[in-house]
This record gives sequence, C-alpha cells and structure tokens, in this order.
Amino acid sequence: MTRYAVALMIMAAALTAAPEVTLGAAAGGLTTESSAIGRLIGGQDALLAADPGGNAVLSIHADRMLVPASTLKILTALVARHYLGEGFRFKTEIYLDSRKNLTVKGFGDPLLISEVFREIAQKTSDRVSAVHDLFVDGSYFEEVTIPGVSDTLNPYDAPCGALSVNFNTVNFRRSGNRYVSAEAQTPIIPFILGRIQQSGLRAERIVLSAENGEATLYAGHLFRRFLVNAGVRCTGGVATGAVRSGRDRLVYRHISKFSLDEVIERLLMYSNNFMANQLLIAAGIAAYGPPGTLDKGVAAANAYVRDTLKRNDIRIAEGSGISRRNRLTAACMMKILEAFAPHHELMRQEGGVYYKTGSLSGVRTRAGYVRGIDGELSPFVLLMNTPGKHPDAVMPKLARLLRIR
Repeated sequence: MTRYAVALMIMAAALTAAPEVTLGAAAGGLTTESSAIGRLIGGQDALLAADPGGNAVLSIHADRMLVPASTLKILTALVARHYLGEGFRFKTEIYLDSRKNLTVKGFGDPLLISEVFREIAQKTSDRVSAVHDLFVDGSYFEEVTIPGVSDTLNPYDAPCGALSVNFNTVNFRRSGNRYVSAEAQTPIIPFILGRIQQSGLRAERIVLSAENGEATLYAGHLFRRFLVNAGVRCTGGVATGAVRSGRDRLVYRHISKFSLDEVIERLLMYSNNFMANQLLIAAGIAAYGPPGTLDKGVAAANAYVRDTLKRNDIRIAEGSGISRRNRLTAACMMKILEAFAPHHELMRQEGGVYYKTGSLSGVRTRAGYVRGIDGELSPFVLLMNTPGKHPDAVMPKLARLLRIR
C-alpha cells in the first residue's frame, strides 16, 4: 500500500451529520473510538489522521475542498523556507545624500518593532550627527490589498508594507485628558494623535492605514523621534521618497537578529496575519523579483504546492487564512504536514500535541501532530466548516486513538 493510498479512500455517500468513517489498515481494531469520532464530524467537515509512516488511520471527507482558516499558515511557513532559504534574515537600510537628507528603506521585515527601530536609530547616530529631511522608502512592496481583510481597527486587519513598524499598529491608552502609549518602548507621536482621537477609544491597539502612505509615514515619524533621542539634530520634515541610486550613500544596513525560523515560530505562536502575508510577499520576491506583490506570493505558493508537494487540490488567495477564498482538502494539508514535520517544534505544543488552530465565523480548524507513546509523530487534519462544530470535542478522542493505535 502506498503512503497515502488509504488516506484518499473516502466514502461517496451524501452529506450527513454522522458520516461513515473510513478506517485505514493502520487503525487496527479501534472501531469504537473511530465511530465516536465520526459522530462528531459534520457534513461540511473533514478529518484525516495518519500513523508516523503516513498510513491513514482515519479518513472522513478527505478530498472535500474546505476553508482552512489559519492552518494555512503552516503552508506559508513552508513556502517562506523554500524560497527565502534557511539562513535568510530581513534587512533595513539607511541612506544619506549630500544635503544631509536621510532615507530609511524597508524590505518587508515583519518584526521591525520599536526596540529594533530604536537600535537602528542609535547605530545611525554613530554615523550621522545631523539630518535635514527624512524620507521613508516602501517601494520594495507595491501597495497590497489582502482579500478577507476588512476596514476595521482590529490588528488582524493590519495592512502589509515594505516599511512597517510594530505590525502597523499603535497601542495607546487614555491618562486623564491625554493619550499616552500603552508600551514603554513606543512613544506617542503627534503624527498619529488625530487617528487615536478619532477612534473614540480609551485604550486599544488600532491599525494604521495604507491609504496616503499613513503606515509608512508613521514609521518615518517614529524613526525621527528615535534619532532625536539618540542625539541626532533633525531640522526638516518627514515624507515618502525612494532611494536614488548613485546619489544616496548607504550608511547603515541593519540585519535582523531574528532568523527565519524564529520569525516562523512567532507567526505560528501568535497566528499573526500581517506576518504571514509579509512572508508570502517576501517569498514572491525571492521567486520572481521585486517589487513585492500578493500575486507573486500566491504564484510562488502555487508553484511550491504543484512542483514540490505534487498536489493540485488547493486554492490560495493569500497567506494568512483570513480569506474564505482559500480552499484545500484534508489530503492536501496532510501532505503539507508531511513536509513540515522536521520543523514541528516551531508549533504550539500542549500535552504532546503540536498544532496550529484556525478560526473564522462558522469555521474551526486544527492541524498538527500527536506524539505517540513510542515518541513518534502522527499527523492529523481537522477542517470543521459546519457551524457549531469544534475540534475541541474531537481532539481528546483523536489524540487517544493516535497514541494507542
């Protein structure tokens, strides 16, 4: 029997609330446990579980195209590792011209947080004592619209960009009659006060907008504040502008302290949609060249699934799972898990289960690995698109089945 032959043998019955369960040879005689699991799987759900050798233990609707939600981030992590390479680190560059105008150029670093930005400003101050105008260059990415993202103040709707600081969000609270930062490392700057006041909130983390370059300009104003705090005399304003080859001199190149796997670990731990699509766009640049676009990222992901994973049962709209246009089968996700298995420790772990969850309205998903009593990993996929159904009801039984098979 081939590695996934049993996994692809599923029932052809009509949709029912308690579907027929297809047992693989690896399931042995565990029919009672399997039947109990089957009763928890709805008509718009899928389950596929395998033993460490890839032989199916349990299969329900494994070839049905369903919404994966944030479990799609496992694929995005694989795509990033494939195209960017294990040793990849994001960079940010600082340029100076003959008139002491400074330009900050971003390259999509998803972990460009205040502490890092302050460090870059400090390193710049060692090389530059005075600055006139400060320009911010986000041209490495074109303006990106992510399907599924809404125009809200919620952090999961943060826009992508080549120069993005603090995940393109601002965290604030009200203290008496004024607004202050909710993070000691991030000062509140006048540039963003109007947006904060407009929100009408007393304490919140709100997203910056990509419109009119707001997110990129915010990064510039924050960097200017850090420069001043580092002792650099800044006499001009902040504006968008691209680095000019041959006229602007590179004075400092910051290489992120975070390895690609450390970025991926944080992506999977916090399920950050912004980080996922930053990685997908960066992978698209590695595959097809700058500037970064969502289309290039999606094309890179499709090519990886087709050429490396040898699957075509997937539809990719973006890299985070926020879009309901993302669709795949449990059989396809099982192949993704097979490829990701060497990196399973980058996932959240609880009680010997390594996993990634996904959640949209009416959709609950989970994918990962159960560590058996022999120490080996058994992969599982749960795609629950039936409203009211939840993996929490299934996982104790499924984990028990995979551990004692």
